[in-house]
Amino acid sequence: MMIDGNRRWARQLGFDSAADGHRAGAAKMREFLGWCDEIGVRVVSLYLLSSDNLRKRDSKEIEDLIEIIAELAESLSQQAGWRVKHVGRSDILPDELARVLHDAEERTRENAGLHVNLAVGYGGRNEIVDAVRSIIAEHEASGGTLEDLAAHLTPEMIGEHLYTGGQPDPDLVIRTSGEQRLSDFLLWQSAHSEFYFVEALGPDLREVDFLRAIRDFADRDRRFGR
Repeated sequence: MMIDGNRRWARQLGFDSAADGHRAGAAKMREFLGWCDEIGVRVVSLYLLSSDNLRKRDSKEIEDLIEIIAELAESLSQQAGWRVKHVGRSDILPDELARVLHDAEERTRENAGLHVNLAVGYGGRNEIVDAVRSIIAEHEASGGTLEDLAAHLTPEMIGEHLYTGGQPDPDLVIRTSGEQRLSDFLLWQSAHSEFYFVEALGPDLREVDFLRAIRDFADRDRRFGR
């Protein structure tokens, strides 16, 4: 899920700060996860803060986002049965946010309910680079040669080393606000995903919009390249 349009929502309603939109978006994410849990969705990935955002957004907006994301991670980790996982690079995040995400992940590690991936400090291209680096490092540590690695490298091997290694690829990617682009989100994992775009801005997303997306997905003929 890419809950987009928080800043536009805040501007349209006359709020002074983008933080008002981001807080409304975070509240909607909690609500959205509840809808997913109710209908039996097992894994949800939320795109919260990209590595590009960290480099390009105004410093005050980033400070507000970091606080809002920390509050969201903390509250989700208190939800009975849910499992929270940070997806992204901790080394580019402020220490306090990295700690909160780590603690939320550790606190919920044994939970078997809804699995929530929080994509923070995340970039799909960087994820693939990190996966390849990890594969090379492991292969070198075992005494293998680059020639041998090149001969045996497979898509499955790369998938295992992604931040989401061991998880199923997303069946459906939803984006709000009318924007129709992937924005560096789950590039590898979304190779065979279905996409659904909602006109509503993030905080205005309704449960009926979500159910329409699910109904539309259920009616699609997924061929997976066949």
